[in-house]
Amino acid sequence: MLRRAKAAVGLTAAGLVLGLTGTLAGATTATAAPAQQVPTRTVTIQAVNNLGLTTDEAKSVQCYVRDAGFNPGAVDGQLGSNSWKAWQGFLNNRGFHAGTADGIVGPNTIRGLQSFLVYLGYDTGGVDGIAGTRTRAAWQAFSHLNGGSWC
Repeated sequence: MLRRAKAAVGLTAAGLVLGLTGTLAGATTATAAPAQQVPTRTVTIQAVNNLGLTTDEAKSVQCYVRDAGFNPGAVDGQLGSNSWKAWQGFLNNRGFHAGTADGIVGPNTIRGLQSFLVYLGYDTGGVDGIAGTRTRAAWQAFSHLNGGSWC
């Protein structure tokens, strides 16, 4: 509904006029259906960030971190929060400073991963916390290091 204070100016659009009374010339009145109550529930969305890896490559790095003693959850090729918590724990444990093991792939996690990959001899384009093309290529090459798969 328009308030009278806002209806002080007429509005012409497509041949219809909205006048000072707040009514639309040539229009019919419709009544809105009553609002329905929708049950509320909590939905948890697990973000997946494979950083450019295919499902098979992601399974490989899940196996690597699992075999190193960190639980990535299901080895399903989807690097979700459990996989990233495992990687963050692994990186922190090895001194690569991935920040809080919260499963969020932020700049600290990327810097930790880059440091790990550089330590292994990969070119990530620097340790800058940005998962650019060279970091993604290094991550992908690492996933194939053990004869094609760590699984």
